[in-house]
Amino acid sequence: MLSKVTAIICLVLLMQSCSIERLQNMRKVNQSSPYEQLDFKGLMRRYMKKDKLNSIEGIYSVSGSVTKKGKGFLGSADKVKTTDQKDNYAKVAIIRDPEGTGREYIEVSLDKENLTSYSIIGEFNTTEGGSILVYKHMEGKGKSTSFNFTTEKISDILEGVRVENDGGTVITYRLTYVKLSTQ
Repeated sequence: MLSKVTAIICLVLLMQSCSIERLQNMRKVNQSSPYEQLDFKGLMRRYMKKDKLNSIEGIYSVSGSVTKKGKGFLGSADKVKTTDQKDNYAKVAIIRDPEGTGREYIEVSLDKENLTSYSIIGEFNTTEGGSILVYKHMEGKGKSTSFNFTTEKISDILEGVRVENDGGTVITYRLTYVKLSTQ
């Protein structure tokens, strides 16, 4: 009799832990993201509305670096120091956005798999000449940073730069996108 009661108690506890785990997973899915979200249908709708593949559309690996340039402590010569370097830290897709949102291309993070939606983490717009892209990187809480990218029609590399002055120090942020695939 005691073993039956123990077995029933264990079974009830096991079932409760499974349902608690399921509730926690549902909460994670329903948590709001600071980024605009696209579900798979929305992503495919954007993709299917285009006439042909543009030269910058594709899947990219992203690398970045931060350098500081300033006067040395006692010297008069400029010193350049790399303060941060990350190679291939993200995988993104750049696709045209024909929705009339005021942006020509969107950048979607591909780092997480098996998601029901994808975060739009950036947007690109071309200048009149076409060889310069203005990139706006979305950050949490409505903040964003801007980069100027150079591109060539035959190249599979996009290079972006943002420069800030902090007193006597010049901080340069560089992003390099290397195209992995166009499909």
